[in-house]
Amino acid sequence: MVHKGTASRVMAGSRSLLCPARLSLRLLVVYGLIFITITFSFGFKMHMKQYLPVALSVLPALASPTPASQGTATQTTDDDFKVYTISAENITAKFIPYGARLTSLLVPDRSGNLQDVVVGYDDPKEYLHDTETNHTFFGAVVGRYANRIKNGTFEIGTKEYHIPENENGGIDTLHGGTVGYDQRNWTVTASSKSTVTFSLLDSGFEDFPGDVITHATFSVDADRSPENPNGLPRLTTKLVSLALTEKTPIMLANHIYWNLNAFKEETILNDTFLQLPLSQRYVATDGILIPNGTISDVAQSNHGVMDFTSGKLVGQDLQYSEGVCGTGCIGYDNCFIVDRPPAVAAPDSMASVVKMNSSTTGIALEVMTNQQALQIYACNGQNGTIPVKESQVKRNDGGAKYVNKHGCLVIETEGWIDGINNPQWGQLPYQEFSPESEPAVNWATYTFSTIP
Repeated sequence: MVHKGTASRVMAGSRSLLCPARLSLRLLVVYGLIFITITFSFGFKMHMKQYLPVALSVLPALASPTPASQGTATQTTDDDFKVYTISAENITAKFIPYGARLTSLLVPDRSGNLQDVVVGYDDPKEYLHDTETNHTFFGAVVGRYANRIKNGTFEIGTKEYHIPENENGGIDTLHGGTVGYDQRNWTVTASSKSTVTFSLLDSGFEDFPGDVITHATFSVDADRSPENPNGLPRLTTKLVSLALTEKTPIMLANHIYWNLNAFKEETILNDTFLQLPLSQRYVATDGILIPNGTISDVAQSNHGVMDFTSGKLVGQDLQYSEGVCGTGCIGYDNCFIVDRPPAVAAPDSMASVVKMNSSTTGIALEVMTNQQALQIYACNGQNGTIPVKESQVKRNDGGAKYVNKHGCLVIETEGWIDGINNPQWGQLPYQEFSPESEPAVNWATYTFSTIP
């Protein structure tokens, strides 16, 4: 039996190790060994050889200067907007450290011409201007908790936590708070011709409990494999987060805006086919898109407006969507649940959750992920004031000059929205993590092909 005084001294010693006043080289090595050990035990189940380089990169990430404190804008330098280009056969992607952000993705259309299928800016520093004005989250990693948290409040055990509410006039928290991961200057900890890793030490940002280290690894390939037998161009994203000091919510997501017609059309409504084959349910919400605690059936929605299980044009049932994405809104901004067949697939196994294609360019996209849900946002809030990239306009003969309403589609592979405030859903094992638990891993692949 351990006496209370002894236990207190042990806990205090542990806290001094995990939360030191300053980081030393010795402590960095300890942190690295802890992270590698935990990752090693996890990796045998989840392709360890792909996580080991990420685990090793913890050392330079922790040695970097701590970003600005919560609630204040992060100071930037030119290095935060340096472009990192990775490429493989028929695919080229560009990233910047500010927000660990995808800024461009080139893939061939049905004629073999390269098209940029993501929304954003040619000038990397425009992303900072965007944060200060429209705050679209174009291409960024969002966190520590993606999507919305009701009242900016949640409980872990018996303790209540309150984080900044930054949406709807201070009613809820969106994408991690006032200064989320999208506004942070990530450290480049590894890079090669075909892969780049960004790392971020979150030292209690936005009043979330404890410290979290995240590695966002992006890679491209066109290798033939059992998962990709035809050697199609593919982007892979792995967001690996480890709670260092306390139990905390972690739910990251990539916030990439897609346009498979590459802005050759004014919108995506009438040329973009969308299928969500495993999403027979969605999280019902109130007028400001906060879950109301109920789960709805897509087949029972008004004229099947929410039913994409068999696939349809994005705009096919748009006339029936009023209110689906909030009060007075027409379009989609909803959390679709991913229900894998329980007899053949684990709830966190990789599964094909999105199939999408454009009849204009012939570009098709398949998204696979290990996540339990995906948020689909049909760019309802775009109003035609943000110009399309000049590089995209030059590729088109005509087409859209501005990012119009319903001119793009966001696919966020993530957990159930506000799952931490709805424990009856049984999602806490996928959204709460501690120093004793495995890392939080958001794994997604984006595979491109063409249709006739």
